[in-house]
Amino acid sequence: MFKVMIRDGMALLAKEIMEQTGQIEVTVDFDKKTNDPSELVKIIGEYDGVAVRSGTRITDEVLAAGKNLKVIGRAGIGVDNIDAAAATARGVVVMNAPGGNTTTTGEHAIALMLSLARHVPQATASLREGKWEKKKFMGVEVTGKTLGVFGLGNIGRVVASRAQGLRMKVIAHDPFVKEEAAESLGVEMVEVDELLSRSDFVTLHVPRVKETKDMVNKDFLARMKEGARLINCSRGEVVVLDDLYDALESGHLAGAALDVFPQEPPDPSLKILQHPSVIMTPHLGASTEEAQEKVAEMIARQISDYLINGVISNAVNFPSVSREEMEQLRPYIDLAVRMGSLLGQLSRKLHDVTITYSGKVADMDSRPLTNAVMKGMLGAFTDEPVNFVSAPAIAKDKGIKVHATTSHDTKDYTTLIRVKLEGAQDMEETDEILGTIFGKKYPRIVRMGRVHMDAIPEGPILVIRNHDKPGVIGNLGNALGARGINIGRFQLGRRDGKALCMVNVDSPVEEAVIEELCSLPHIISVRQVHLD
Repeated sequence: MFKVMIRDGMALLAKEIMEQTGQIEVTVDFDKKTNDPSELVKIIGEYDGVAVRSGTRITDEVLAAGKNLKVIGRAGIGVDNIDAAAATARGVVVMNAPGGNTTTTGEHAIALMLSLARHVPQATASLREGKWEKKKFMGVEVTGKTLGVFGLGNIGRVVASRAQGLRMKVIAHDPFVKEEAAESLGVEMVEVDELLSRSDFVTLHVPRVKETKDMVNKDFLARMKEGARLINCSRGEVVVLDDLYDALESGHLAGAALDVFPQEPPDPSLKILQHPSVIMTPHLGASTEEAQEKVAEMIARQISDYLINGVISNAVNFPSVSREEMEQLRPYIDLAVRMGSLLGQLSRKLHDVTITYSGKVADMDSRPLTNAVMKGMLGAFTDEPVNFVSAPAIAKDKGIKVHATTSHDTKDYTTLIRVKLEGAQDMEETDEILGTIFGKKYPRIVRMGRVHMDAIPEGPILVIRNHDKPGVIGNLGNALGARGINIGRFQLGRRDGKALCMVNVDSPVEEAVIEELCSLPHIISVRQVHLD
């Protein structure tokens, strides 16, 4: 039975969905005290998964305490409150729920734009004070005005669609959206300067990345049309608040609406909070009942599917794999892990790795397979757990370069995986292996180095190199039999006067026996590997 904790006032639909699986026990903890990492570390250790919104901070300290933690689900898009890099290093999948709050956030941007145009919050506050200030709150119409959408992703497209319904002219800038795609939405794509100079309203819908941090600064604001208004429902770090204050104070901008801040909640002493031309909401972009139900349902199903079936959806630190893809990939993932483990145990040194996917497997998403190879290989060098998520981070930390390529050319097999250790000349015939799947589910090693064979990669295996002389197989069989070791399968390949054997045995072989085998006539080397 898996254990999952849900937090931050998440819709209880998430609890219902996970418990309906019959394999997950759910704890609801909405105590804000345990949002603090120093408190959360005291209780996280027993859980396999945790589902959060924005209130709980998952730090490296929390991850270190979460010895059983396998997955973190963020009911929403932003994962700023989760140390994703630390989670990756510890092998914990971090998932979010994109799209669940797309409509809600887009509608909120429109609500802020209309409120900004008509001074709705300021007029409400004035009326509460017993005033009747009609002239002071003279507004502007949005009909016929130009809206500049900075970032034409899912939310930006919702905003554009709603704005068109208000009879606005919509222009946009997004370097990752083709002009034809924008035209199909009735949106004109323009460069940044043109968007800023033409727009009466500018709405931001960009991710928090290096290129967008402090993007809306003094220079950006100076290029905006005089009297324009700014709306930010994306990320607080995008806007330099002091520069925005100066642009408003000078009269260059007529107003701004902010739903997000660099630090949340913001410092009450911030000047921008007191400016009369600014309206604000406390990060309400996703705060509707409908959106919270959607993201809770999404994250609950994703966590359940991962814990129970190994299916990864919407992960921010691992390639997402659908249920259909997983069914196709599963035998190849198993093969890839075993191939990596086999090479890792044989080499006992770290090498750069080249992986080639040929035939049918070349049409699949090979990223999980590459991670599987590295999981198997790195597991041979540490007693710490290495999984599909942590393997790439560990490889990078150790300076291992991993190069993966695809090819549709295969002569003898419909699909083939080749793993090559670069610069491992000392390994002679054991520096690369080729594997395939027989009958849709049976893993096979079909070549080691240049030696062809048909070996089953499972259990204890003796990898033996010998001179191709008579009596070798008989001597090996006699020696193992005398020690009560049963041979389950014996595969041998020959080339250029030498041979390579992969011998599956029913039980692990002691070191003394391996030394005895090495002393037999014509034996070059004997290595033992263990494959689960």
